[in-house]
Amino acid sequence: MPARIAADQILRWPLLPVLAAQGLSVRRKAQLLPEPKGPREGRAGRGPRLRLLIAGDSSAAGVGAGTQAQALSGHLVRKLAKHHSVEWRLEATTGHTTEDTINRLQSLQGRFDVVVTALGVNDVTRAVTRKQFVERQTRLVDVLTGTFGARRVVVTAVPQMGRFPALPQPLAWVLGRQAARLDHGLRQVADACPQVRHLTLDLPDDPALAAPDGYHPSPKTYALWAEEAARLLLQV
Repeated sequence: MPARIAADQILRWPLLPVLAAQGLSVRRKAQLLPEPKGPREGRAGRGPRLRLLIAGDSSAAGVGAGTQAQALSGHLVRKLAKHHSVEWRLEATTGHTTEDTINRLQSLQGRFDVVVTALGVNDVTRAVTRKQFVERQTRLVDVLTGTFGARRVVVTAVPQMGRFPALPQPLAWVLGRQAARLDHGLRQVADACPQVRHLTLDLPDDPALAAPDGYHPSPKTYALWAEEAARLLLQV
């Protein structure tokens, strides 16, 4: 039986002129927030050694926060450092897809005990299919658990792009549906590997949780994200 085609995939072609115009408008109006300043590696805390890697796109890099201390890396390291001697590293760049991240990590040396990834938005906007996304995320997990020896990997859910304040309709609907498909695939990748946990952030519609560009997390969201990530990283 042929795979069922979703409504948004059917309507994408007749809506293409509108979607293209909206996409251009969003890019023109969007505030190009920079990646925050601050260290991207370091050591903190006392206790058992814990080697942490954070990898991914602009959200992993902390866009929307003023400094790395206010971003995911800062909040997460502080959480983990309460009970561990944390050696941490951030490998993230605005615009990176899963494939970009795999390529970036190939030149990285060392071993890591725990990893947090944040990817998917750029895979959505670059029309990566669910099948391609699953294959690439599987390869990424293999690198993290094999090459780097990670015993726990937390893969952050593909964001619910349909709720991004910066996106108008019907663009938000189309991107939101595709993001949901990719996240469903990401859950399957996580379920297939005992070292991996899928992290869904169940956030309310609160303007304080979005950065001024309506596209990235705010420092408040980064704090909530770090709390959930730390819980899963240390889960026995």
